[in-house]
Amino acid sequence: MDDASTKAKQSLTSWLDIPDDSDFSIHNIPFGIFKTKSIPPRCCTAIGNYAVDLVVLAEHGYFNSEDISSITFRHENLNEFISLGKEKTNKVRERLIELFSQDNNELQRKRDLHPFVFHKHDQVTMMLPVRVGNYTDFYSSKEHATNVGSMFRDPNNALLPNWEHLPVAYHGRASSIVVSGTPLIRPKGQFKTSKNDALPTFGPTQSLDYELELAFVIGKNSKIGEAIAIEKTEEYIFGFVLFNDWSARDIQSWEYVPLGPFLSKNFMSSMSPWIITTEALAYYKTKGPAQDVQVLPYLRFEGDANYDIELEIELQPEGEQATRISRTNFKHLYWNVRQQLAHHTVNGCNVCVGDIMASGTISGPARDNAGCLLEQTRNGQEPIIINGVPRKFLHDGDTVIMKGFASKDGQRVGFGKLEGKVIKAKAVDD
Repeated sequence: MDDASTKAKQSLTSWLDIPDDSDFSIHNIPFGIFKTKSIPPRCCTAIGNYAVDLVVLAEHGYFNSEDISSITFRHENLNEFISLGKEKTNKVRERLIELFSQDNNELQRKRDLHPFVFHKHDQVTMMLPVRVGNYTDFYSSKEHATNVGSMFRDPNNALLPNWEHLPVAYHGRASSIVVSGTPLIRPKGQFKTSKNDALPTFGPTQSLDYELELAFVIGKNSKIGEAIAIEKTEEYIFGFVLFNDWSARDIQSWEYVPLGPFLSKNFMSSMSPWIITTEALAYYKTKGPAQDVQVLPYLRFEGDANYDIELEIELQPEGEQATRISRTNFKHLYWNVRQQLAHHTVNGCNVCVGDIMASGTISGPARDNAGCLLEQTRNGQEPIIINGVPRKFLHDGDTVIMKGFASKDGQRVGFGKLEGKVIKAKAVDD
């Protein structure tokens, strides 16, 4: 971005009252799905303290120049809108920035329309933003992979031989991806209470964990049998969400050999309701960690491919205040999203609009940069203290809160919150 463009973006202000610490500045303009008691699920954006009804704006002709009608926004998910392609969706975003800008009076002067367009965040219910057909979970943080490998294998050989040559991943369960705020019922499964147990136990997991991740949303279909070249990958990424891939560590340790996680992961994954576009995040691109082992040509890229996004985890026990327990950054990810998508499709696997590609747990170099309790407590061997109480894994009644934002030169673009509360497991006969 040249100096003139940078100054132009920095000078953007809105006629709306937007708090300085708002995730939804005029530089953001994310997309989501909302509903109220009287309004069915439909497409929206966010700015400041408001969710903005895109159907109403379209009905009043604000997107006529973009040739977008209200029908485009009357869907229960964003898939149809995203399928229009980046040329169209970027024009909608740019038009919204124009409408919200201080020197634009088109919407500003239509005071009688504002109650139908602007809805306070606490007066709407946010929905899952996309219809998810497929979900892939990567394992792309070197710190996370090293910590886990040290705990469960040999500390001197924590990474498996393939890890520095390709982005490791597995296919997850799309049907159990839910929107922020959906409670998590503690899952059940088989696990061993001791390594010396002859037989496994069946019951609610005793080692429930979260995983702090970011996920990108596929914005363009590809054809089966055709790989997406790494130079073209960004054309297929519509935007990003916060993602929590809840995990049952005791079930996982018993089942993962030889084919990897199954019941320990597929019970639920949570995602934030607002999709932050790649265009909104482009200003925060940065270099990633050095990849010391040379990768094969299809994984080589040019320029900055990581994002400087601050990430936080808070834990709120039942009836208590939330405590921040970890802070890390998306820029630490060893395998970037361009490499992830290039590798995912190099064998001819096709991707579809709405597919979710999660980063895997994002950790950093320090102990308090851990993206999960497994790492932070060393698998329960070194508990953390929350409000004076030692904690190994999640308790019933705990709420996990994840946050993410990028900030640079006075501009802030954030994701809002991703929350989920743990509910006691149901009895067998419930």
